[in-house]
Amino acid sequence: MKRMAIVLAAGQGKRMKSKLYKVLHPVCGKPMVGHVLDTVTATGCQRTIVVVGHGAEAVQAYLGDKAEYVLQASQLGTGHAVKQTKELLGSEEGTTIVICGDTPLVTSETLEGLMALHERNRAAATVLTAVMEQPAGYGRIIRGTDGGVLKIVEQKDCSSEEDAIHEINTGTYCFDNAKLFAALEKVTNTNNQQEYYLTDVIGILRGEGDIVLGYQANDPAESIGVNDRLALSEAEGHMKRRINRRHMLGGVTLIDPDSTYIGAEVVIGQDTVIYPGTFLKGMTVIGEQCIIGPASDIEDSRIMDGAAVKQSVLNQAEVGARASVGPFANLRPGTVLGEEVKVGDFVEIKNATIGNGSKVSHLSYIGDASVGRNVNVGCGAITVNYDGYNKAVTTIEDDAFIGSNVNLIAPVTVGKGAFVVAGSTITRSVPDNDLAIARVKQENKPGYADRIRSRAKAKKDQL
Repeated sequence: MKRMAIVLAAGQGKRMKSKLYKVLHPVCGKPMVGHVLDTVTATGCQRTIVVVGHGAEAVQAYLGDKAEYVLQASQLGTGHAVKQTKELLGSEEGTTIVICGDTPLVTSETLEGLMALHERNRAAATVLTAVMEQPAGYGRIIRGTDGGVLKIVEQKDCSSEEDAIHEINTGTYCFDNAKLFAALEKVTNTNNQQEYYLTDVIGILRGEGDIVLGYQANDPAESIGVNDRLALSEAEGHMKRRINRRHMLGGVTLIDPDSTYIGAEVVIGQDTVIYPGTFLKGMTVIGEQCIIGPASDIEDSRIMDGAAVKQSVLNQAEVGARASVGPFANLRPGTVLGEEVKVGDFVEIKNATIGNGSKVSHLSYIGDASVGRNVNVGCGAITVNYDGYNKAVTTIEDDAFIGSNVNLIAPVTVGKGAFVVAGSTITRSVPDNDLAIARVKQENKPGYADRIRSRAKAKKDQL
């Protein structure tokens, strides 16, 4: 049976009080509509239609060709939104999920259960429900004696008996596609809001003698629809705990899960240990048996097996196997560290490759550079890569030694096995195995320090 999905993402989200369109607000680093789209894709939906309105261009730019799109120019209710997809889906046969783009916590396992119940019983519609201790604000599920769903009653329309019901409508549905679009033709806007409600379809189908079922989610948190910053924070907390739990069950040690942030797209290998205060974001991939943190901020980076990153910031960087980074290092975009490289405290590297076994241990800047194998870069050494107009490249070849407080004025090459003496400013390339020294000859002036102090004192006395 063909499966399809309609994602409702046309609402403006005024209560978010934001210039960013509501469904693009991130939860654990991924926009809400991205979570929803990935979830319906995981259920095997062959077609996904996203209904856009406010912020349409931004939503389409983010999702790209992962979905088809229709425009709901005027927001006239959920039923009206679904009806906008008729030209694309109206003639299809199969099962259609309708889900809101601001419900990032719904899981593919729950949707699979919803669709399985629906298809097994040849239902016209199946409503995803949840049981909540505090159901205020949600539509109530009214079931018949056969266990099927009779109707959905909105909070404001509930009788006292209906108000006491704790099973609520999550806003996610599964429909027989042909019956959905037939029923939509019968939905009217004769209500206080003068909108076309998708919930009316349930009553229409039931009134025609069709089977309407309810599938109860195991976790009530899946019902959270994000309409304001409070709900966004709540969703973030639930998603964070879910992600952390998945990694721990997969063999990753989180010393303190409550103080560890892991984005939705992050991949971590077994036996890696994550210390408190660490943020792992974007498309970061971490190998096995790594040590990360404490207090590290890593985004869109790749860290190979056995590496360690302590109290450091990485962005679009690659760290080789068994390498060591930090504490307090900053690896900027384009940094590639080879195997067993050591990058120490207060080192900044940008757009540079560091070969296997090399060391940049203290207080150095390496930018726009190619550093070979087994190179030692001393404390305070820098590559001077920018002349105020253009960037230039520094090349340091295998087995070279760069002394402390050396300035390498790019473009320049230090050859294999060459030795650059501490305090030198190098403006010309150094051939293989040569020693380079470029500093002013030291001159000592006997007793001159006392003369300086005497002059300073005399000047002070005159004031």
